[in-house]
Amino acid sequence: MLFVIGIVLLLALCFGPMVWANFVLRRHAEDREDFPGTGGEFARHILDLAEMPDVAVEVTESGDHYCPKSKAVRLSEKNLQGKSLTAVTVAAHEVGHALQDRDGYRLLALRTRLATVAFWGEKIAYVLLVASPATLFAAPRLAFLQIGAGLTIMIGRVLVHLITLPVEFDASFQRALPILDRGNYLVKKDLEAARSILRACAWTYVAGALFSIVDVIRWIRFGR
Repeated sequence: MLFVIGIVLLLALCFGPMVWANFVLRRHAEDREDFPGTGGEFARHILDLAEMPDVAVEVTESGDHYCPKSKAVRLSEKNLQGKSLTAVTVAAHEVGHALQDRDGYRLLALRTRLATVAFWGEKIAYVLLVASPATLFAAPRLAFLQIGAGLTIMIGRVLVHLITLPVEFDASFQRALPILDRGNYLVKKDLEAARSILRACAWTYVAGALFSIVDVIRWIRFGR
């Protein structure tokens, strides 16, 4: 019974924040007639104020993000063209990453370097781990080396998630929120709602880190 309760709690911790974030984002996704511009226009406005004309604002189908390599704030079409509180808040968050890049925020640079390595490393790790049972019968020592190498590579993914947490929190609460507040872009009620959007999204990164740790523990148990 305790095992079942533990599994339920773990699933709630891993997936609950994502469900909550989607709910909060949708709740504030309606266009507002009192907003003077779109999320994309707001991003462009803040970048110009920061004297960053070389940073592009582009549409994307792969999720809102900032690309340090291309120097581009990329927003989904709904957030780029929408005049909603969600659009403006998400745009401010991604501009926050651009400001991190401009300021030489070391954790952003470190995450960018590690993320590429971790992406390909994770694929290699899964191949090694999945193939290890077959190797076990033919060459047991090689199988244990495969498992060890696979787990080591997967730990790199956990490291990326852990580094991501302060990067995202800094972009949201040390950069985006102060921009929205000090620039008087939002009234007090909307500012609190923007804070709730950023907070809900931040918890998804916490959940992602937890999920990656659980995945590594699962493979460690398999290795044992």
